[in-house]
Amino acid sequence: MRRYLGATLAGVVLVLAAASSAGAVDPVNTGRFGSVAIKGYDAVAYFEDGRPVKGDKAIKHTWRGAEWRFASEENRDRFAADPEAYAPQYGGYCAWAVAQGKTAGIDPKAWAVVDGKLYLNYSKSIQKRWEGDVEGHIRDADANWPELVDD
Repeated sequence: MRRYLGATLAGVVLVLAAASSAGAVDPVNTGRFGSVAIKGYDAVAYFEDGRPVKGDKAIKHTWRGAEWRFASEENRDRFAADPEAYAPQYGGYCAWAVAQGKTAGIDPKAWAVVDGKLYLNYSKSIQKRWEGDVEGHIRDADANWPELVDD
């Protein structure tokens, strides 16, 4: 019985993994069961403060079906006026993964602003891979993103 349950569980995990990688993803990464973009971090702070800053649950704005949180009302208003200028590329999914033709979650502390655009990565170690060929990864991710997103 124990062997059967283990095999069944392994099969379910494989099916779920295949289903999540086979279809297009939502335009904004909010995690599997959430509605909050970039894990609640303030997208504007990356540009204005030069660092990741956790947003306040009370200071928010809805855009593209997701809740975006901000550290200040000023940052919220900046975002609301021009979300495309501040929102991370590839809907806030890992930029390196998108360059590989996949999607993955992010660590809000693994980030870079390149040519005025915000890129997030899965982890600091993945960010090191990203940094190995930023221009090439952006080119590949830009080409892959339209096929990955359900827009």
